[in-house]
Amino acid sequence: MKSPRARAKLARLRLLVCDVDGVLTDGRLTYGDGGESVKTFHVRDGMGLRMLMENGIEVAIITARSGAAVAKRMSDLKIKHVVQGRGDKAAALQELLDTLGIAADETAYIGDDIIDIPAMRLVGVGVAVADAHSAAQAEADHVTERPGGQGAVRELCDAILDAQGGLQAAIDRLLESVAKPGA
Repeated sequence: MKSPRARAKLARLRLLVCDVDGVLTDGRLTYGDGGESVKTFHVRDGMGLRMLMENGIEVAIITARSGAAVAKRMSDLKIKHVVQGRGDKAAALQELLDTLGIAADETAYIGDDIIDIPAMRLVGVGVAVADAHSAAQAEADHVTERPGGQGAVRELCDAILDAQGGLQAAIDRLLESVAKPGA
């Protein structure tokens, strides 16, 4: 987000809330022979979420569907606020805001479909992924360049960190942690 107004909104954020299907995944649903759901997550989205959390920004997931794949991925990323099986995402989001003591205008929500619009309307920054439904895009404050499940969340995470002046520091810390001399 390049406009000064958009950057100012991102600079105030304390919480990023993500939908899952169509945002952290490409939106396709794959079922195994036993009926289990298989999801594919983009590793760079996960890194972006980790970088946000390491910089003091809360991360939460709200999804209408439920499944072990989502629980496992969020556990791997150490995301503490995971709400599954809630179709009324705005109500779930308001409960989360109340629990965390974070104002709606200090929150961003990223979604991809009509079901996400009420949550997008509730927050300070509503974001739709590039391949979101046209109604979701029309409601969004920003539409990512990348599609869901293909780095859209990382794009948003980097924009938030950049607006808060912490992107380069986050990159430097990460590089220091993985580039030990003699390793």
